[in-house]
Amino acid sequence: MFTIGDFARHGRVSVRMLRHYDAVGLLRPAHVDPHSGYRYYEAGQLARLNRVIALKDLGFTLDQVGSILDEEVGAEELRGMLRLRQAELESAMSEAAARLAQVGARLRAIESEGHMSTQDVVVKSVPGARLAVLKGTAAGFGPDQIGPVIGPLYQELCARLAAAGALECGGPGIAYYEDAPAGDGSIVVHAGMTLPAGVTVPDVEIVELPGIDQAATVVHRGPMEALLPTIQTLATWIDTNGYRSAGYSRELYLEWSEDPARWVTEIQEPIVPA
Repeated sequence: MFTIGDFARHGRVSVRMLRHYDAVGLLRPAHVDPHSGYRYYEAGQLARLNRVIALKDLGFTLDQVGSILDEEVGAEELRGMLRLRQAELESAMSEAAARLAQVGARLRAIESEGHMSTQDVVVKSVPGARLAVLKGTAAGFGPDQIGPVIGPLYQELCARLAAAGALECGGPGIAYYEDAPAGDGSIVVHAGMTLPAGVTVPDVEIVELPGIDQAATVVHRGPMEALLPTIQTLATWIDTNGYRSAGYSRELYLEWSEDPARWVTEIQEPIVPA
């Protein structure tokens, strides 16, 4: 027989771990001295210990390991457990690869720009929203083309909401865009304000804006006229992280006051794998 120390050395585990396996009933010692309490193990128990270690390395819990060793799990159930574990590991590898790509992209950005960007891009799903909307047309999608159109639209929208007594129940503004039917490069600008169900406003269209399954988002602080560097940061991130744009970005106005320098806007661009 082996003492617990010798058995631990042969099995390449700690004495503490053997005591834990004993406590949970996974690997009992072959003999316990009734006077000293010393644990002793037989050489044949190394095979069970090796199976415990191998199954743990596959990611099974100790309860699962015990059930497998005691043949409480049938072959088909074991296959199912292994397939599930395989899927979990593949998912973890995919997530790790995505994080690795992000780290690489951040390193390349630091090396090319000489500093770390303070604007972090986050990929998430964007929920749909019920909006009161006014719309207009801009000559293009540049900030200098959108700004002169969207500003007056929001002024008029807020005025109509206020006249209808609905301004106070309106939530954050959401602007979204689409190509104009003319096909000349012009853009339809939608200036929206979220409204709860049941609230309507005379002469204002109510739109159920669908959500975005996957969007690359970044927070812009300051006036929309200074948006271009933020847009460039977002575009660079999308390109270097294995995605491509799936449409025009939306703008969620989180803070909007009379001082444009204090504006906080989340840019939400739909993306798909490249």
